[in-house]
Amino acid sequence: MNKKTATIIIVIIITAFLGFIVYDVAFHSHDSEPVSKDKEKDTVEDMWNVSRVFEPGKVKLKAVAVMKNGSIILGGESFISGYDGRLKPLWDIKTENPVTALSVSADTVYAATQETVMVLNSKGELIIEWGPFEDKAIITSITSNVSYVAFADAGNRLVFILDKKGNVRNMIGQSGEPFIIPSPYFDVAISDDNKLFVANTGNRRIESRSISGTLLGYFGEPGTAPGAFCGCCNPAHFALLPGGYVTAEKGLNRIKLLNEKGEFTEFVSSVNDFVAPLPLDIASADGKTIYGANPADNKLYVFKRK
Repeated sequence: MNKKTATIIIVIIITAFLGFIVYDVAFHSHDSEPVSKDKEKDTVEDMWNVSRVFEPGKVKLKAVAVMKNGSIILGGESFISGYDGRLKPLWDIKTENPVTALSVSADTVYAATQETVMVLNSKGELIIEWGPFEDKAIITSITSNVSYVAFADAGNRLVFILDKKGNVRNMIGQSGEPFIIPSPYFDVAISDDNKLFVANTGNRRIESRSISGTLLGYFGEPGTAPGAFCGCCNPAHFALLPGGYVTAEKGLNRIKLLNEKGEFTEFVSSVNDFVAPLPLDIASADGKTIYGANPADNKLYVFKRK
């Protein structure tokens, strides 16, 4: 190949390369266009409002539960307090240890600390305290019905089933389908027909299990879509409602409703100023009013449908 031929070939290659660059810039120019604000917004609007923000005057508010008569129980740093449906104080007691979770069954209040379960009557009087149960326990959730009390221990990745005398009847998670719990968010609820619902947060799903621990089904998937659970350790909290569930997430601090199949129905709160890593503990007695205990500002948020 002579020098002239080589020069022609080089010119052809350079011309073709420059032509490709021009084509590529023109073809993909729309990729660099700014996305409109409307496209950035979530197309699913919140269907609930904050109807009231209540300040109990306590530090480190952690948990909320609602009785069928409308009474509201709050717990947190060394306290448990009872209020009527209008949030007027009924009783207040001090506890030796921080309260991590609350549940109610009929006129009985079950309050969990990191290692124990306190049993109180509707007047806030301590009846008995159960536990400690296991070394390295971190009790993050408690639930109850007519026959059983169950609690989730994030430290040991177990769900304990107790009878109403505090005797351990079963421990779920020791074998079979284990729970993947990367952080101390581990919620459990029991239905009236003795079915357990457990937030297996490492898998971003809620599982249904028999009282013996057999996995019956589950719903949920990772993601930021309205029906998915984002990031790590979600749903951080959830509660059973008539006809479905209400869930609270951290990372994307949002509260939403799911139907009985676990399908997304609507947002309770997705556009808010809640601190992202600190999800609200949630409770509802009738599905018409949802209460959220916010550990970031120690306030109780009351949500009502628009």
